[in-house]
Amino acid sequence: MSENIATADTLEPPQKKVGFVKIAGILGILGGIALIVVGVVVWVAVATQLRAENITVPDDAIAFQGQTVQGPFTAYVQADIIQHHALKASDGKTYAELDKDDPVRATMMNASFLRASLFTSVVSFGVAAFAMGVGILSILFGAALTRLAAVPVVVRRSAVTRA
Repeated sequence: MSENIATADTLEPPQKKVGFVKIAGILGILGGIALIVVGVVVWVAVATQLRAENITVPDDAIAFQGQTVQGPFTAYVQADIIQHHALKASDGKTYAELDKDDPVRATMMNASFLRASLFTSVVSFGVAAFAMGVGILSILFGAALTRLAAVPVVVRRSAVTRA
């Protein structure tokens, strides 16, 4: 008689526990949700504060003329036009280049402070967007880890000899 060799699949429990992987996945998902919520809250808070200042982008700005400053792009354009107007008032000199007794120096100082505040809001919008992006990635990685931990069996192929 000839022998037939066949294979059979057997299901075995995993050799190592996957509880840590599942916990890491769940924590990743929860952390991602928290990052997205915090990012949205910061974005809305900064936009609300900018809107409350009632700043309107002037007509000679490079973009967004007549719009209320309330987002990263309008804040950046407003900071740019403030610098343009300040340099025009000082004949192209910066705050540091003006004499200490020059009356335009106070205007340059105020323009510098306003620009710094607007750029801070632009950075805040960027950090909020970054947090939301990292939150999305964290949710994706957490979901992947959770799914990997949900596969609790190992399939082994073994040879079966039949006579």
